[in-house]
Amino acid sequence: MPKNKNSTMLHGRNSVFERLKTNPRSIKKIFLQDNFNVPHIEKLIKENSVPSERLPRQRLERIKHTKDLQGIIASVNKFEYVPFDDLLDLSKDKQLTLLFLDRINDPHNLGVIIRTAACFGRLAIIIPKFEACEVNETVQHVASGGENYVQISMVTNLSDAIIDAKASGYWIMGTVIADDSKDINKVDFPFPLGIVLGSEGKGIRHGLQKHLDIKVRIPMNGAKLSFNVNIACAILCHEISKQRMDKKEECYEQ
Repeated sequence: MPKNKNSTMLHGRNSVFERLKTNPRSIKKIFLQDNFNVPHIEKLIKENSVPSERLPRQRLERIKHTKDLQGIIASVNKFEYVPFDDLLDLSKDKQLTLLFLDRINDPHNLGVIIRTAACFGRLAIIIPKFEACEVNETVQHVASGGENYVQISMVTNLSDAIIDAKASGYWIMGTVIADDSKDINKVDFPFPLGIVLGSEGKGIRHGLQKHLDIKVRIPMNGAKLSFNVNIACAILCHEISKQRMDKKEECYEQ
């Protein structure tokens, strides 16, 4: 099947199922292995009148060359980013926490971060246009449908986006290994909040660090290693979710 610049391929049962649930109109066609038998997916294909075709495994693998097709491929519209100005307006209404990702180049890391953000909820992601991974087929597969539940913006200049967020009232926090970094367990997170996460192995660029209102670190009592960026993101998202809940309970008590 020839590539189309306006379309991309999703593969795997979770990725296609979540797209069928959330945005079936974005699906152009679904290809199923001839012995594919997953009733809840086939039901949604039929209910949404999505064109489909059953093929032998060898022909399916010619459409998408990967080992984990799980018997299903969907040709879908190319991923659409939310303009950052629109995202800022949306974030005010829905009280979203913004995740600014500085030069995340590994598609697996980006995919896990998107899935993590989807699981915790009320999070949005901003990625730079250059020197970073875009939301491609691999990212969407790793995200396992998470990209359908998270607003994602791509910006030309991450520093400008952070400045705009600060002007809109956001506090900006970043994970930095420094003498003045605070233990996340001892920080009262201010909201609305933006979190800056640095690239694999390089951390947050100096030009971005100067915009940080709060520098934090994740305490490690074990080996002197470092967390992968997607693990650090999950820990921070958990703390954000926890503190949001604590503050909500405090409001109810008052």
